Amino acid sequence: MPADMFVRSGKVRDLYRVGDSLLLLVASDRLSAFDVVLPTPIPDKGRVLTGLSRFWFERTREIVANHLVSTDPGDVPDGVVGDPDGRGDLRGRMLLGRRAEVLPVECVVRGYLSGSGWKEYQATSEVCGLRLAPGLHESERLPAPVFTPAWKAPQGQHDENIPFERVVELVGEADAEQLRALSLALYAHGAAACEAAGILLADTKFEFGRLPSGELILIDEVMTPDSSRFWDAGTYEPGRAQASYDKQFVRDWLEGRPWAKTAPGPELPDDVVAGTRSRYVEAYERITGASFARYLSEDVIAR
Repeated sequence: MPADMFVRSGKVRDLYRVGDSLLLLVASDRLSAFDVVLPTPIPDKGRVLTGLSRFWFERTREIVANHLVSTDPGDVPDGVVGDPDGRGDLRGRMLLGRRAEVLPVECVVRGYLSGSGWKEYQATSEVCGLRLAPGLHESERLPAPVFTPAWKAPQGQHDENIPFERVVELVGEADAEQLRALSLALYAHGAAACEAAGILLADTKFEFGRLPSGELILIDEVMTPDSSRFWDAGTYEPGRAQASYDKQFVRDWLEGRPWAKTAPGPELPDDVVAGTRSRYVEAYERITGASFARYLSEDVIAR
């Protein structure tokens, strides 16, 4: 493989250049928590992320253009990538997308008060500079979804929640306003679709890039268990943590370990690995209404 085709390995995805205008994203089974890549992979995780992202990319094109060009391994020229994760092929775990300048902002939207937002609210009654009503409880549904961005820290460092004014400083006022509007519209679309499937989209984050033309497009992944909190609507009850279909299961296990949340992370036991995989697969099946086993068949994922 020519060395200049490989771009970098992120927390989950490996990136390769394809010609002058395309980028190949290969989703591995790596899992990160608290911004640390853990040493234990989750089987089929990369394919769940890719399948759900493809599902959402196709359904949100009317809201905003995105980078997706193809998910067909046959569209990847020979020699671009070797053997991802030792699996022998790219089926179901690759996205061929348009190259874009990545904006340095995680566009987080919260419909419910949880995670770092809940911790910040307890300390300050605010989230990313937004003053919220007093007396809110953990996991409580907010009166309206809120845009709570974060600064994208380099790998190995922790992302930092930032106020909207900082987004303006990073990308300019016009782009900051557009990022907020697009993120809220995408969240509203996703939350409605998830709720119809019996899942609450508690929060999620989006990434955007800029094409040479100046157009902002949606990139990376969309409303997956890695980038979102998915809760079971049937068991939802504010005032406590919720049953979820995402990597919160791993975060909860890690919180009980004597670990400083710095690399290297601890190995995950078999039951946590199996429990995480089952939650990811269930999220895929409930949201898409399709069988994950069917997704794994070549005629579906290579078309």
